[in-house]
Amino acid sequence: MLAGKRIVLGVTGGIAAYKAVEVSRRLVDAGAHVSPVMTAGAEHFIGRTTLSALASEPVQTSLWDEANPIPHTVLGQSADLIVVAPATARLLAAYAAGLSTDLLTNVLLATRAPVVVCPAMHTEMWEHPAVQANVATLRSRGVHIVEPEEGRLAGGDVGAGRLASPERIVAAIEAVLSTTRDLANVHVVVSAGGTREPIDAVRVIANRSSGKQGYAIAAEAAARGAKVTLVSTAELPVPAGVALRAVETAAQMQAALTELAPGADVIIMAAAVADFRPVAPAAGKIKKDQGVPQIVLEPTPDILAALGKAKLAGQVLVGFAAETSDLLANAESKLRRKHLDLIVANDVSAPGVGFQHDTNAVTLVQPGGVVHVVALADKRSIAKAVLDTVVQIRGASPTPNSKRSLTK
Repeated sequence: MLAGKRIVLGVTGGIAAYKAVEVSRRLVDAGAHVSPVMTAGAEHFIGRTTLSALASEPVQTSLWDEANPIPHTVLGQSADLIVVAPATARLLAAYAAGLSTDLLTNVLLATRAPVVVCPAMHTEMWEHPAVQANVATLRSRGVHIVEPEEGRLAGGDVGAGRLASPERIVAAIEAVLSTTRDLANVHVVVSAGGTREPIDAVRVIANRSSGKQGYAIAAEAAARGAKVTLVSTAELPVPAGVALRAVETAAQMQAALTELAPGADVIIMAAAVADFRPVAPAAGKIKKDQGVPQIVLEPTPDILAALGKAKLAGQVLVGFAAETSDLLANAESKLRRKHLDLIVANDVSAPGVGFQHDTNAVTLVQPGGVVHVVALADKRSIAKAVLDTVVQIRGASPTPNSKRSLTK
């Protein structure tokens, strides 16, 4: 799996930097070409001579290399994978914020290769809300996180934060590189977030959808080789390699999806579209002293049903059903009514499930009563399960997307 792969090994200034030497040795022994990059902090813990001797080429530390005036671009573009072990809290913060403070952070920003980050720090630092937020941000962008282990730390402390073992790190690298490109050359359109329907110039009718699940699906599809277009109302970091169409209302989302649908092989409607909108939004702000306004509502367009009626031969259409009761019955009804190939149903009243959470638990329902339950997991894992099913459906389809309408 690793033979012939070009791997950039980033090492930052933590006490666990010595383990990077063993990671490098294992990668080289497996046939990988390892290009080591050390930060200035890392040089306080291990010598560059040691790492250079065990890697495939000498350590690089500076952006200002006269022999190679753009080292970050060369490393970023040539890498099959980048791994950072250990990754300090400082590195996590800089990477999450998009700061290019040294050679390593420049390489991370200049690559489209998969990235594996292996944090290591004291327990108090690892559990700090800012560090956890940065990890969540990186994970939402498709960065693979090898979480630290519990055990003995520097100074004799014991707790979570110890760098994962070299065996675990190399295994994670192998798993990432073995990820199938089963959506290569497939155009996947994903909707995400909750629509906002204006009441006046200030107020809107909205819902609790964060868009996190849709973004996780977009990131996973891109990682599997798809051309991905994300139609979204959410203000989240756009995953690498994903094209964004920013919208706000149901009408805007409908317009974008209607335009994109004829060229899509897969459409995944993860967005929570408002069912109703004000008939006549006020042009300005409605003042409180004017009394309680009478807001008349009308139905919004049923985007998913329209996509189902216009579905092309070989096109896969996936819907979502956020329910609080009768999960399976409601999901199966929606699947039939809207001509879907797959529906992803979740009970948003369950702990840790659905809106705003970083985790989800879903039931995947296909025509013919095919049901697959995915237990509570992070939303990227849910995205993998959804796309695994999409790939199976496409494989079972007798006709590729030929841009002709199905007969209903």
